[in-house]
Amino acid sequence: MTRKYVIVFEQSPNNWAAYVPDLPGCVATGDTREETEVLIREAIALHIESLVTHNEPVPAPGVWTSTMEVGEAITAGAPTTRGTV
Repeated sequence: MTRKYVIVFEQSPNNWAAYVPDLPGCVATGDTREETEVLIREAIALHIESLVTHNEPVPAPGVWTSTMEVGEAITAGAPTTRGTV
């Protein structure tokens, strides 16, 4: 059975981080987004393997995301603190 989990990626000034809201404690960090994608995939596999090994339920995906465009009036003059992805 294949499941699709939402992964949240965050860029900081020094690295990238990722976490899976449906799998509490499942996190990864890396120097680049590409590295972090590889590491979070490994973390998900290990997290699920641990749940199965300990006879704990594997949570079904339940988090959904969307993006929303905000008007220029809202963002005008707001400082940009992160780069574009």
